[in-house]
Amino acid sequence: MLAPFIDYVKFEKRYSGHTVIAYQNDLTEFLLFIKEKYEETEPARISAPMIRSWLVSLRNDNIQPRSINRKLSALRSWYKFLLKNKKIEANPLQKINPPKSGKRLPVFVERIPMDRLLHQIELPDTFEGHTQRLIVELLYATGIRRSELINLKIMDIDHSAGTIKVLGKGSKERIIPISTELLGKMDAYQAEKDQMVSSDLPFLLVTGKGKKLYPEFVYRSVKKMLGLVTTLEKKSPHVLRHTFATHLVNNGADLNAVKELLGHANLSATQIYTHNTIEQLKSVYEQAHPHSGK
Repeated sequence: MLAPFIDYVKFEKRYSGHTVIAYQNDLTEFLLFIKEKYEETEPARISAPMIRSWLVSLRNDNIQPRSINRKLSALRSWYKFLLKNKKIEANPLQKINPPKSGKRLPVFVERIPMDRLLHQIELPDTFEGHTQRLIVELLYATGIRRSELINLKIMDIDHSAGTIKVLGKGSKERIIPISTELLGKMDAYQAEKDQMVSSDLPFLLVTGKGKKLYPEFVYRSVKKMLGLVTTLEKKSPHVLRHTFATHLVNNGADLNAVKELLGHANLSATQIYTHNTIEQLKSVYEQAHPHSGK
């Protein structure tokens, strides 16, 4: 029942592997609930009240509104697919309102500890240590996603222009400028890789065995390195993406430019990075304004 839709989002929409798996899991969970509670398996006979009861069960299980909305997004995409392919005559989700969820402010590393990590902290002088350092430097310097980092190819580096080409969500390409210093580090890494490991892969970053990087390797590397300079509970590759964007905005970067660098589809997704600027303004106000109450 789900297979045609999963093939559609995987091969036609070209969603990331992570998104495809999440859609499959969320929809399987939904259909199992409907089957167990209502003994129903046909999408055309699933009603809005049935869907609402599923949402209630999620809330009763203390699932956060943000996660519920993600599951609803998968369901909406599936029903649109069914409607388009004439498998159903009406979309019951038109009668469903998503739960309200407050926007979570992005977690990021402050400038001083980030500088200390990049310029003062020493890592093991090994190929793996150099790989881990370059992972962090690239994520912070470019704001690319973990999957984009893993798939970054040597041929995507343009030395003359000082840029890298990134293949983002929906196979959309974007060009990101990088510093001469970082280009030099990437070249040095490539030279070391040619000497230390045997790899014919086209990717810039590889493991000590010459294999393609995998998500857990990147996550562990970032968590280990951020743990050296910050006590943040969350220490993930996405935190470095947040850090990249927040530092740009705090230093006066135009939001539209940041949007393009991040590969966001719309400006609203980028506007969350004004959070720290607002906090700074509040701090200045509280310290300087005579009527601030301080």
